[in-house]
Amino acid sequence: MKLPIFDSDNWREIFATLSRNKTRTFLTAFGIFWGTAMLGLLWGGADGLQGMLMRNFNGFATNMGATFGGRTTKSYRGFNKGTTWNLNSTDVALIRHYATDIDLSSTMLQLNGTFKYGTKSKSGMVQGVESDFFSIQVPLLVSGRLINASDCDKHLKVAVIGSNVADELFGGKSPLGEYIEISGIYFKVIGVARQKSDASIGGRLDDGVIVPGPTMQTAYNIGNNIGVFLYTAREGKTPSDIQPVIKAAVRKNHPIDPTDEDAFWFMDISEQFKMVENLFLGVKILALFVGFGTLLAGVIGVGNIMWIIVKERTQEIGIRRAIGAKPVDIIIQILSESMALTSIAGIGGICFAALVLAAVDKLTFDPVLGSAHFQLDFSSAVIILVLFLVLGTAAGIIPSVKAMRIKPIEAINDK
Repeated sequence: MKLPIFDSDNWREIFATLSRNKTRTFLTAFGIFWGTAMLGLLWGGADGLQGMLMRNFNGFATNMGATFGGRTTKSYRGFNKGTTWNLNSTDVALIRHYATDIDLSSTMLQLNGTFKYGTKSKSGMVQGVESDFFSIQVPLLVSGRLINASDCDKHLKVAVIGSNVADELFGGKSPLGEYIEISGIYFKVIGVARQKSDASIGGRLDDGVIVPGPTMQTAYNIGNNIGVFLYTAREGKTPSDIQPVIKAAVRKNHPIDPTDEDAFWFMDISEQFKMVENLFLGVKILALFVGFGTLLAGVIGVGNIMWIIVKERTQEIGIRRAIGAKPVDIIIQILSESMALTSIAGIGGICFAALVLAAVDKLTFDPVLGSAHFQLDFSSAVIILVLFLVLGTAAGIIPSVKAMRIKPIEAINDK
């Protein structure tokens, strides 16, 4: 027995039936096409919009936390409330010892400075960091290298300068190996870098200079004070999970009341990213709801046209039954027509959505930030098509069952 899908006569009959009323078939197919396309566009578009927002944080650790000095709100050990305290090197050592859930960490000092090379000068931010900083905020290295652990351990006077600083001071000439004056002290340029995105810690890297933190402490007589302590949490943890340990470590070195929770300043970037993810989760749910509603409208159209086709072919179905067609043959014939219409129009809608998303992705591509991922991946396209086929088949079940129940004598006499 030849399966209907491999029966050429079956396919000729399907297309002959659908082509009897070309306008009706076209409008129904367009409803399916548009429903599938809308679902695909909304699905891929929501991902693309999220990608456009998230690529502004390229190179920025999404599980980053930060802590810095604060002001006490309770009296303790003879110190009045309102006493200001600053993070220092001892605090950092204690935090790193006790907070075992910290993955990467770096101190960060900041000063407004003036950069000079020859007769040219530029003002900007000087940042003193440790080597892990470049894993917390990954820059785009234009040339040379970044600051490493050896530079910090040896207190070397080396600097990574921003791309805009390099352009203004060196005018296209390679700055590597040259010495620039940073607020009265000379540093050797070892690299040129720029930001990957708009997000930054303490100012744009393109317009500033980064030097080893320990070198900055000694060279500018800052002492042991630390401006900010940056850290990332290990997998499975959040920066907020580490905050109690950091508080306990800092209290060992400062007169802060054990119950004074407001004496500390923290920042948890992961909470901001979670808010963004929740926002776009809502957008995706809304997009799927609207898309599914449009898709359902197309499916209802399939059911309507199948119902009309069964009504129009009542006599034909009766004759088939009279000459020996089995009920299952009638059901398969009607469902085949429903699935053929759904498949062809559905695949067309998916292809249309994929082409539109590809065009939008190309238009929004940024050479530095990269693609926003306006695209409909293969698995999503298959899910949409299977969903539509299931719904399209379901829409043809009631008409096909009605056709199966038609009695041959009544059908032949139907006018």
